[in-house]
Order: sequence, then structure tokens, then C-alpha cells
Amino acid sequence: MIPAFNAACYLEELVVRVKNTIPPVDILVINDGSADDTGNIARSLNCNVLTNEKNRGKGYSLKRGFAYSLKKNYDYLITIDADLQHLPEEMKAFMNYAGNGSISIGTRELSMKKMPLPRWLSNNLTSLLVSIFGGKVIRDSQSGFRMFDLKTLKKMRAVSNRFDFESELLLQAGLLDIEINEVPISTIYNKERSSINQIGDTLRFVKQIWKRIML
Repeated sequence: MIPAFNAACYLEELVVRVKNTIPPVDILVINDGSADDTGNIARSLNCNVLTNEKNRGKGYSLKRGFAYSLKKNYDYLITIDADLQHLPEEMKAFMNYAGNGSISIGTRELSMKKMPLPRWLSNNLTSLLVSIFGGKVIRDSQSGFRMFDLKTLKKMRAVSNRFDFESELLLQAGLLDIEINEVPISTIYNKERSSINQIGDTLRFVKQIWKRIML
């Protein structure tokens, strides 16, 4: 599953590389209200496409994709970001964790030499909060490269519609005592500006944690 917002310049290369890495595979693109040719490119590559008529956020798109996958009765779902900051060739490493009802998360080297400082700070803060309040050590809570056992997804009830959804999902998995595997992946950052609002999304997640403490 590929959540995509204005990803036309990357999408064709990404889809071709995914198909070359683990054929045959069903590919679902969630076009999150893109203003470019993202949707048309996905359809031309014979992908399944769901379209948000306006930009609704990554969390909203992932939830749509989860619902689609559950309806299709798939066994496993791999999510990968559309901006080529994950190497699709590394999907094979995730398959080592298939069959154990867990969530597997691609974990990057969180080095200030390899990550932009705002991303390094927000990722470390959210990862620390997830680890403390979820009870499982998570080092890269903002990684969008993940594999889910669909039986596990049926237990999840994360609610956020933005980028903090991914951290919320791991927090919930920890509280449900779902096994979380870490799969080492490469750390890649392109020059383009990220669509993540580091401050806003981190504050939203901190607010979630605060609500849990106060309950």
C-alpha cells in the first residue's frame, strides 16, 4: 500500500521497483487529493487506486487502505511511502517475520548526520513517548515502511488522520501487547521538503499521550 500526495515524480519508479522485488503482488495507491498526476499514473501502472477528493492526511489514507485490505482478506500488508525514501528492494527482509501475528517496522539509523534536524528531533521524541507509554522499545516510530499481519490490524482502533497516526498505532500495539519487530533499513532523505509538519504532528501526539495520563 502506497499513501501518495503529489507523488507523480516518484510513483512510476517506485511501483516498477516494487513489482520487480516481490512479484506477483497487489499494489494499492491511496491518492490523497493530489493536485498532480498521481492518480492517473497509478492507474496506468495497473495499480488499485482509492482517491480522497481532497487532502485528508496520511492517517486517513492509511485507514482507508487498512479497511480495503481487510475486505480483500489479505494475509499481510506492507506500507511504503511514495517519496522513495525507502528502498522497495528491502521489502524482502520483512518476509522473515511473516506468520507470527506481529507488526514489523523498518528502522533507520537515527543519526543527525543522515536525518534533517527537525525530523531527528520529532522522531526521537515520539519514539521515546511510544516506548515509555506503550511498554515496548521503539526507535523509529515515524517510519512509514511497515508490514502488518491482517489479523493484528483487526485489533487496532487508532483514530488520528494526520502523520501522528503512525506513532499512535505503535502506542496502541504496545498497549495491546502485540509483538513489534524492528527491520533494519537504509536511511535516505531527498532534497525535497517533507510534507510532515514536524511541530504540529508531534504536538498532536503529545496531546494524545497527555489525555491518556489524565484519564
